[in-house]
Amino acid sequence: MKDKVMNRWNTYEPFYVPFHGYKIADIVITSHAISRWAERVEPDEATVEHICEFLWDKLKNNRIHPYYPNEKDVYLIDEDLVMVAEFMELKQEVDIAGNPLHKMIAVTFLGRISQDIQLRDLKAYYSWLRHSRRMTLVKHGRKRR
Repeated sequence: MKDKVMNRWNTYEPFYVPFHGYKIADIVITSHAISRWAERVEPDEATVEHICEFLWDKLKNNRIHPYYPNEKDVYLIDEDLVMVAEFMELKQEVDIAGNPLHKMIAVTFLGRISQDIQLRDLKAYYSWLRHSRRMTLVKHGRKRR
């Protein structure tokens, strides 16, 4: 959803927000992200418009940062909300200098660190999830035999 408000009139340059080497001109929210937002963030405001407004505001105010310095897929919003996002170039959309513009795809929202302590260390959390799922599959495999 592209930003609806422009600050300047009579400009031909597309609107974008610089973000860690990307020029974000569009935000896409997946259906999985909407369901996770409803479960883990704000159950009352689980609309695409609300989530996009929230993300645009955070991008404009530079309040989204990488969770880990070297990884570019997990982000921390306001030092609390954990989001997984991907970036893709927009086809046939460039800025005035000819550099490509990007869209941010919000894949999912993992939750708030203030509510779920396990999100403080994502690597340990994911290894625990993989181990618990593997053990569940092993248990089900034993029952079938």
